[in-house]
Amino acid sequence: MATVADTTTVRRVRRRPSVGRIAAWAVMAAIVLVTLLPFYWILRTALSTNTALAARPGDVLPVGLTTGGFERALGLQSAEEAIAQGGSGGGLRFWRYLLNSVVVSTLITVCQVFFSAMAAYAFARLRWRGREKVFGLFLAGLMVPAIFTLLPNFVLIKQLGLVDTLVGVALPTMFMTPFAVFFLRQFFMNVPREVEEAALLDGAGRIRVFFRVMLPMASTPVLTLGLLTYITAWNDYFWPLMVSYSDSSRVLTVALAIFRAQTPQSGYDWSGLMAATLIAALPMLVLFACFARRIVSSISFTGIK
Repeated sequence: MATVADTTTVRRVRRRPSVGRIAAWAVMAAIVLVTLLPFYWILRTALSTNTALAARPGDVLPVGLTTGGFERALGLQSAEEAIAQGGSGGGLRFWRYLLNSVVVSTLITVCQVFFSAMAAYAFARLRWRGREKVFGLFLAGLMVPAIFTLLPNFVLIKQLGLVDTLVGVALPTMFMTPFAVFFLRQFFMNVPREVEEAALLDGAGRIRVFFRVMLPMASTPVLTLGLLTYITAWNDYFWPLMVSYSDSSRVLTVALAIFRAQTPQSGYDWSGLMAATLIAALPMLVLFACFARRIVSSISFTGIK
């Protein structure tokens, strides 16, 4: 009996969490709280009225609970109703800007992933003079801040007559980027050469090997790169702001800044702006939540399937 009691006591002692584990969980909980707090504050502001926010700005819960901000963001509220809630009275052409963002992000993602995959295959598998030097020069582009390329890109887009067009917004990053080429090259280098040589012995050419063998094997890294590229293109702000001047080419991120129209009642339409921001960010949050594990496992390059 004493032995059983001692064993039970030992098991109970072992189950007690250590001070280090409690501290680690506390730190993790604090990080999660700090990360989620801005999203909650956006939701709280979106569910409030502008007049109530101006009167009680420090309340933690929504003030004057309403969905008017979401209705204004989606163009479902009349001007009279918007003004009554402290809104600007002007609607946001949300669906037009959403379509522009989808077109630009899709165009950038499809073209960039496709051309980067071909460039990565050439750097990883094809043997040609100066390959390593060219690749090193290509990677040097990662050290150039993006802001240094804005003015040359704008001059080029203007000379091509593509200012205020969706193609002009997408063109600077539509073909390839150093990171995308480096990302896919690392995967192609890990593919056994026997797979490629077997296809070549069967009579397949380099192009057919790339499309029929290498590209299907790289489906996971390609999907990961596509998701990262799409999220980056969706969230881009400064370059679309430089080259888009009308609703025909204005993307959602730029339109959100314009939506902050001043009103005589309460200044900026914070409720409508936060609602539109939440709706615009929701697709990217869902995408990342669904594919986060695949993205992490693909970046680790643990192997191929």
